[in-house]
Amino acid sequence: MGVVVMGYSLCVPSRAGDELAQEKLTQYRAMRDFDVTAEPAGGSPAAGGGHFVVQRHRARRLHYDFRLEVDGVLASWAVPRGPSLDPAARQLAVHVEDHPLEYAGFEGVIPRGQYGGGDVIVWDRGTWTPAHTDDPAAAIAAGELHFDLVGEKLAGRFALIRRNRKDSSKEQWLLVHKNDEHARHGWSADDHPRSVLSGRTNDEVAAAPDALWQSGVPAAEAEVRLGRGGSWEPPTDDELAALDAMRRNGPWTVAGHDVKLTNLDKVLFPGRYGEPPVTKREIVRHYATIAPLLLPYLAGRPVNLHRYPDGVERPGFWQQELPAGAPEWVTRWHDPEAGPDDADCRVVADSVPTLAWLANLGAVELHPWTGRLPEARRPTWALIDIDPGTRTSFDEILVLARLFRTALQHLGVEGGPKVTGQRGVQIWVPVRAGYTYADTRGWVEKVSRAVGATVPELVSWEWTKDRRGGRARLDYTQNIVYKTLVAPWSVRPRAGAPVSVPITWDELDDPDLAADRWTVRDVPARVREAGDPLAPLIGRTQELPAL
Repeated sequence: MGVVVMGYSLCVPSRAGDELAQEKLTQYRAMRDFDVTAEPAGGSPAAGGGHFVVQRHRARRLHYDFRLEVDGVLASWAVPRGPSLDPAARQLAVHVEDHPLEYAGFEGVIPRGQYGGGDVIVWDRGTWTPAHTDDPAAAIAAGELHFDLVGEKLAGRFALIRRNRKDSSKEQWLLVHKNDEHARHGWSADDHPRSVLSGRTNDEVAAAPDALWQSGVPAAEAEVRLGRGGSWEPPTDDELAALDAMRRNGPWTVAGHDVKLTNLDKVLFPGRYGEPPVTKREIVRHYATIAPLLLPYLAGRPVNLHRYPDGVERPGFWQQELPAGAPEWVTRWHDPEAGPDDADCRVVADSVPTLAWLANLGAVELHPWTGRLPEARRPTWALIDIDPGTRTSFDEILVLARLFRTALQHLGVEGGPKVTGQRGVQIWVPVRAGYTYADTRGWVEKVSRAVGATVPELVSWEWTKDRRGGRARLDYTQNIVYKTLVAPWSVRPRAGAPVSVPITWDELDDPDLAADRWTVRDVPARVREAGDPLAPLIGRTQELPAL
């Protein structure tokens, strides 16, 4: 039987091979703090060898990590100038600790301050065959290994030859290419800097890594995807027909995964305006079909869940920790900075099956962090929350929203409003990387104070609602780590299952606008008509002007 790791088909090892490989990884693990580094700790290895990888690694110095699969681990050498096809080149190669096989597909960033901290790309990969021996481990121990490579950049006969004694602190070897039909005089690794995995350079991966690796967990759970973690396409007609035809319980196959669904006909929301109540089946359908619009706000971000497993007419509860029984395909993030009272392992909702699974748990509301991995504590949105008071009318909310519209236009800042699905309006302002929450909170406070000073009769700055005299609060304090606002397209816990829907600035002037105008039943028609007005701002890098 085989498993696939980042494009490599590997065999499942024997027990004896597994024990040997785990022993070989002792030095690797001793040199790393897996509560901080994103590197894999190493799970069950493969037997038989046959694959190689070269990773271009910018740590304290740029070098190339040359790795050969031997006895269920990656025998590894650090090559400062990189391997070469030039037979005249004699490249220094420092023998380092063996690495786990999972490392063969690692492309991302190791945290600064950790051993090997820096960015890594998969510079080359392929297969290798030992020459003149059927025991490559013994040849390495003896200090001389000849082998053939078939890679995307490297090919032909190579040799690794130890220069100094095996018991030296750092074994120095030479990596050379034989003068065969694959030799290329003057060939340099630095002339070919792009990843064979992603086509990107180290600079590009460092600026926007596609994935993180979490340590201290099985290799199957180690990767945290920061982009598309799975299909963002909505369910097919056949998949939706299967959901509609399903009895109360059963597995729903969607986007290649089986999602266990239960109590599908359970009422979660009372009806409104004489409509029938809303069932769990409808909530699963909403989150699955709205996925192409919702997932760009969630992917790569921890998400807080507001769960109502017994329906919204009963008390719900907030959950930040990964729910028990999560399928292995659900992406999760282990927070290295979690305090004793904080969630250690959180959900990263990045696929249609994950949304369906969360809906089945009664996760009615989804609240993503404004920070995006790998910088989860650095905001990518500045949030303006117009929080209505007990006596605030929606017309007054719209007055405040229009004043923010004018203020942002005056400042030359792009942002977009959305109705909350309850009583308010929120405005999301995209920001460039590098801001802290103190920066965005301070900026939003200054803009809010200016708006509030224009209509002081509508606004209170008191913290608690009982001291606001029924007036609205312009809540800039939402711009802080762990605090979140409801995601665009999330359901809200009110009768009829209203949805928080992005709108255009012009729609603030629509006399028919209401904060809970759209529900899970009429959102599809809204999307067909207007799409997502907020979507063009996703990922926008925007400088906030000084105030």
